[in-house]
Amino acid sequence: MLSCLLVGHLHAQSAKSHTNLSPISPVNSKGEQVRMSTAQNTDLPNYSATDAPTANYQIAANDLLDIRVFREPDLSTTVRVGNDGMVNLPLIGQLHVAGLSVGLAAKTIQSRLAAGFLPNPQVSVNISEFNHRRFTVLGQVTRSGTYEFPDGGPLDLLQAIGLAGGYTSIANPEQVVIKRQFNGKTTIYRVNAKKLATGKAGYEVSVTPGDVITVNESLF
Repeated sequence: MLSCLLVGHLHAQSAKSHTNLSPISPVNSKGEQVRMSTAQNTDLPNYSATDAPTANYQIAANDLLDIRVFREPDLSTTVRVGNDGMVNLPLIGQLHVAGLSVGLAAKTIQSRLAAGFLPNPQVSVNISEFNHRRFTVLGQVTRSGTYEFPDGGPLDLLQAIGLAGGYTSIANPEQVVIKRQFNGKTTIYRVNAKKLATGKAGYEVSVTPGDVITVNESLF
């Protein structure tokens, strides 16, 4: 009887411990559990949240925006970004949003509404329809050129290189450079794609529209 109670207690403890773990609990090379983020994309390493995009996409001309103001249906709207990067919004009027992240666009609209219209407005901006989203792969790949995101979905760095036909025989996957425009600033990221491919990097690199990816040549 005592043994049955002991087994039951151990099963209960085991079940309790498992409920505290994520269904997917990756480990690093040291066998340590890595905390999973709720975000789908991982920012490039060694950059603060203000330097690397968390909401990767930058608004572009002809994107269709769904703009919602909490408890203000008359101010909520769906609007397409003009070729000049402008949108026309209730109360605010013309506003330039092209090149902004959706988060920064929401903050900009929020600050405009707060400046004389609403006391503490809550604004969200989402992309209802994307314009053509493209990225460019240069350097030591089989088919360098500009490509569109497949099916409008997310894309990581290794997939982007694969779309360009993979590496040439003299490519150096340890030296891949990504040139990215974000909120009007150009940032250069240097990535070891060899570690990404083996899973040793401990992170993933998402490609964003407008990225220019260059695979450097091996010197040996």
